[in-house]
Amino acid sequence: MPAAFPAFRLGNVLATSFTATLTERCGNALERIPTPQRLIDWLEVNGLAVDSCTRAQLDLARELRESIHAAATAAAIGEDLPESAVRIINDRSVQGRAAAVLTPEGDRRWRLGPASRVEDALSVIAADAIGIIAGERDGRLALCASPTCRAAFFDTSQSRTRKWCDMNTCGNRQKKARFNANRRKNGTAARTGIA
Repeated sequence: MPAAFPAFRLGNVLATSFTATLTERCGNALERIPTPQRLIDWLEVNGLAVDSCTRAQLDLARELRESIHAAATAAAIGEDLPESAVRIINDRSVQGRAAAVLTPEGDRRWRLGPASRVEDALSVIAADAIGIIAGERDGRLALCASPTCRAAFFDTSQSRTRKWCDMNTCGNRQKKARFNANRRKNGTAARTGIA
């Protein structure tokens, strides 16, 4: 399993996890699927193993990712969904061949088409995006409070007040920045005698 991709956990939302393959969107953006092989790796970690990936299929995946991000962002802030994003999500949803299957352990998995094409995996991701944006799942779309991230995420916390796309990255980074700012402020106050 590639180290750069955490294992997909039950409760995660496939569509918003996919949009997280581009991080720090409002800062120094980091592309986490820069090559076709990296997309293959991400899909495999998330239960959507494919046989191969071309540069053109990688472009289709990135186009879907950005469309999901645009539509999820609009939904999170209560704006109309961008027509071009809706068109791309719908197109990718119907272009693949995938079926939900039940494992002997009682888990839901995806069985892709016979040749396990990237388009089949993208149709699963697009269908997941449709479900969350349409409000079919229990939770709410939100935007990360980090000013450099602003990733759309699906909040399934009990109170629906989660602030960060990921507490281990954005949340900790923001808490550390606040701690350091307070420490500098308190250090300055102590040196100048200001309380």
